[in-house]
Amino acid sequence: MAEAVRFDEYGDQNVLRVVEIPEPHARAGEVVVRVISAGINPGEAAIRSGALRDRWPTTFPSGQGSDFAGRVAEVGDGVSAIAVGDEVIGFTNERASHATHVRVPADQVTPKPEAVPWDAAGALFVAGTTALAAVRAVEAGRGDVVGVSGAAGGVGSIVVQLLRERGASVIGIAGPSNQDWLREKGVIPVVYGDGLAERLHAAAPGGLDAFIDTYGSGYVELAIDLGVKPERIDTIIDIDAVRRFGVKFEGTAAADTIDVVAELADLIAAGHLEIPIAATYPLAEVRDAFHDLERRHTRGKIVLRP
Repeated sequence: MAEAVRFDEYGDQNVLRVVEIPEPHARAGEVVVRVISAGINPGEAAIRSGALRDRWPTTFPSGQGSDFAGRVAEVGDGVSAIAVGDEVIGFTNERASHATHVRVPADQVTPKPEAVPWDAAGALFVAGTTALAAVRAVEAGRGDVVGVSGAAGGVGSIVVQLLRERGASVIGIAGPSNQDWLREKGVIPVVYGDGLAERLHAAAPGGLDAFIDTYGSGYVELAIDLGVKPERIDTIIDIDAVRRFGVKFEGTAAADTIDVVAELADLIAAGHLEIPIAATYPLAEVRDAFHDLERRHTRGKIVLRP
């Protein structure tokens, strides 16, 4: 038997439970992966709570999770490029990675470079592809000055590094405890809260060329007020701001290919990208993991270790 996270109704973290399920077997064109690490994401919490039921309805009982990394346990007919025992990074579209085993099409996994830590690998897909899509959306490059809200969060911490890789100057908005980490990444840190607009003016006296909002809570409107053009603002969370201001809303769906995952993994292996890991939890403590996540004060990613 395998184990997997399930929930039978919308609600808070307490609706989550870990149950035994039949161990999956690979069908033609598929692989089964023994999961070593699996990232958790705010979108999963929103789906579980029912906040996104109109866009992404849930059929109960439901599993959850997209990100994973692990070792191939079984390959199906027609799969030749992957072998049992291979270490891989992957994703599932079936809300199924928060489990000891996951079955996916073989083209949804890519080899894990030896230099990529397991926790970073398991947390890469959603946050990494979302970050890359956001950076592409604002067309940031050398000479640009880009503001980023939630700059030390799961997505924001990757965004700021990808922007720096492209040669942009980055103003990262985050809490006091994350200022030193941002400086280490070549980011100009600015503390959120009252007086933020004035601090942004001081950090970027020539103004901001683009803005990436990973947090919500009015940051898009602030960017508009600071003179950033709507076509150079991307939010991954504030749908209302997209309607009001005509800014972009590009995230995972704009870059969710295994080739992008492999590209990001290579950046990690080469030392050009860090996936900060805020905490790790065993699968049995999935409720605690989401309680930690939903406080919205962690640096980087939270990972389950089934």
